Amino acid sequence: MSHVLSEETHRNMLARIPHCTGRAVSDWLRTVDEGPCLRFEEKVSWLRHEHNLAYGHAKAIIHEYELRRAARKFL
Repeated sequence: MSHVLSEETHRNMLARIPHCTGRAVSDWLRTVDEGPCLRFEEKVSWLRHEHNLAYGHAKAIIHEYELRRAARKFL
């Protein structure tokens, strides 16, 4: 399964995460950073099972985490 989201879909999903989960996206990104070192889909599964997140929310969080991690490599 592809993990590519349109930019608009991704931003909309991120905007809904705090309301749906009760936690800010930055909190989720920190949780992922402190979590196990896994591949994309494995991280999504980890978030879903360990933190009871919906698939779409977990996927959006991991996608954002990977985008920010890639951006840091260019700095």
